[in-house]
Amino acid sequence: MNDYAHIGRSVQRREGRAKLTGAALFTDDFKIEGLLHGATVRSRVPRGRITGIHFEEGFPWDEFVIVTARDIPGKNVVAHLIQDQPCLADGVINHPEEAIMLLAHPDPQRVQDARERVRVDVEPLPPVLSIDESLRCDPVIWGEDNIFKTIHITKGDPDGAEAQGHLRMDATYLTGAQEHVYIEPNAIIAEATAEGVLVRGSMQCPYYVHHALHEMFQLPLEKVRVAQVETGGGFGGKEDFPSMLACHAALLSWKAGGRPVKIAYDREEDMACTTKRHPSRTRIRSAFATDGTLLALDVELLLDGGAYTTLSPVVLSRAAIHASGPYRCPNLRVQARALATNTPPHGAFRGFGAPQSLFAIERHMDEAARRLGLDPAELRRKNLLRTGDVMATGQIMRDEVDLIALMDRALTEIRYAEKRDSYPTLNASDDPVKRGVGFSVFMHGGGFTGSAETMLNSVAALEGTEDGRVRVLAASTEMGQGANTVFTQVAAEALQAPVDLIMVVPPDTSLVPNSGPTVASRTTQVVGKLVLDAGLAMRKTLLDAGLLLDGDVAGAIRTYVARHGALRTESRYQKPDFMEWDDTTYRGDAYATYSWACYAVDLRVDLVTYETQVADFVAVQEVGRALNPTLAAGQIEGGVAQGIGWGLNEEVIWRGGSMANHQMSNYLIATAVDLPRIRVFFEERPFAYGPGGAKGLGELPMDGPAPAILNAVQHALQIAPRQVPMTPEVLMDLVEGA
Repeated sequence: MNDYAHIGRSVQRREGRAKLTGAALFTDDFKIEGLLHGATVRSRVPRGRITGIHFEEGFPWDEFVIVTARDIPGKNVVAHLIQDQPCLADGVINHPEEAIMLLAHPDPQRVQDARERVRVDVEPLPPVLSIDESLRCDPVIWGEDNIFKTIHITKGDPDGAEAQGHLRMDATYLTGAQEHVYIEPNAIIAEATAEGVLVRGSMQCPYYVHHALHEMFQLPLEKVRVAQVETGGGFGGKEDFPSMLACHAALLSWKAGGRPVKIAYDREEDMACTTKRHPSRTRIRSAFATDGTLLALDVELLLDGGAYTTLSPVVLSRAAIHASGPYRCPNLRVQARALATNTPPHGAFRGFGAPQSLFAIERHMDEAARRLGLDPAELRRKNLLRTGDVMATGQIMRDEVDLIALMDRALTEIRYAEKRDSYPTLNASDDPVKRGVGFSVFMHGGGFTGSAETMLNSVAALEGTEDGRVRVLAASTEMGQGANTVFTQVAAEALQAPVDLIMVVPPDTSLVPNSGPTVASRTTQVVGKLVLDAGLAMRKTLLDAGLLLDGDVAGAIRTYVARHGALRTESRYQKPDFMEWDDTTYRGDAYATYSWACYAVDLRVDLVTYETQVADFVAVQEVGRALNPTLAAGQIEGGVAQGIGWGLNEEVIWRGGSMANHQMSNYLIATAVDLPRIRVFFEERPFAYGPGGAKGLGELPMDGPAPAILNAVQHALQIAPRQVPMTPEVLMDLVEGA
């Protein structure tokens, strides 16, 4: 039963009415006097040296603002974890679509026309366009060995245990890139002078952009201001890339004497030049006892990072930690590497490395069950983690979760046992449409890995106003996932106040403290807890002042502000007492908690067209307490839809390091007619360190659909697909090869 007034209830989305009526303003909606429109001149080769730049004669170039690397007042760098990515190419090109020059003009069509009249002469250099080419180091394009990051995780004696296995398997799994396809392409407006820089736009992480602008302009921090406006989706694609775009728009404004400049990509440019999900190759060697007990895992995980480091090291980190899945394994080794190639840099995407490694281990477990003659559910029942078990990094599993019960509920809802027994008989007929049922069991760590949350040192605050209302101050951005609504519910709960009393201030670095980026399933679990604690502190302040005796929160705030002035309470992140982590050895508590799930699929495969259609989808998850059940279910449904697309349709076609199919007409995402009914179920086990018991939620549903689908295809066709997306062409080759 719900013993809260606001938490656990489906409060109406706070920004919903403004978005439905069109009152909400996105970046491209702003009308600004004197606005210039920016455009980018880009490389068309994967690697080379710039030998000359030519402007078409007879064109009125004096009407345009033109920026090259020479115009950058500070560092020519887009500040990331490692500062290796230039804001503008200066002599050397490392990927197609690399920004070389910026143009601006009052007429948006005129500036697009102008960039086609710039010719860049390039002396080509041999490119590196695949993981294998990168490993060969011929040529070396980054550092000494093309490796951005290497991670080793070891437990027990995997070599000795493997030798004792009844079943020893060795298999390789491939995952492709994926485009975010957020509703609103990237867009930024900038105003920049020596007196200060103001950037407004569509973004996930205002303080990331703030840091990048500070590094490039070398201005004092207080002279850089970044404000998020309404953002039409992100999924990780607006985590780090807006730093690049903000630097470009601000440079044009700087050169134009402070005139405002807007750069708003169209869909084709956005798809061509922005980050994608990292392609991966995972080789798993395993050993199982006769009864199916998992004895050893040896995992080699390789990520294609693209031309620059960006976020590859932390994507690799999560991928490596999740590589052994939700299984007890006394002997394991994980070697994970992120590699440089001459493609546009890959970056954050919902799931952040976990979908790649969980796809591999979940497919591997189904293949092992088939070879052992076991039902995949029986194999998992024997090996799933239980409370008190030791995980891959040595972390003790403290979550009170029953993974077997979670799995059983999903299998019951999909009618797994009945269909697993009956479908082989149906499939033996001449009907070209074959049926299959499959599932995956998985988890996702909430918040940043290891000690990163402590290093981030996040802060959130609440302020009381003269009219008796409460302002929530946090850098977490609303991008459609419901952050504003959940923060409102949490603050109202802490203060025991009506939700209409709460206002969430749009993130603006001049107004809100740095509560960290809106990533890593941390918004509710981590920042929501800060909001809760700040609310509890404000309520205590009012009680200590002798107010709130009648329960009138608004009246108490008005009285306090009138008597004492400012009413502001803050909360700073404190790690749970049990958490210990060693960044060097990758040992300890990787995450404070995990969300857990089992996803089950019933599907049809047409052996005439080789199309795969998901007929029914069941998603059962344990995410602590669902603070807003409607929004939580929406997050699951959206993530499942994205996962189905990654598993079946969304193929990025690379040619010479470029995305060749960068249009919505030939990059195929799942539409409403392609998707099944997605049945969502929550098993609630409140997490002691989350607000109202909540855990991270947003990334979890990306992890499970692809392996569940391919496991069901294995059941339907008795083949072993190991690659996503499993397009009709891929499936046809696999079936005909078998």
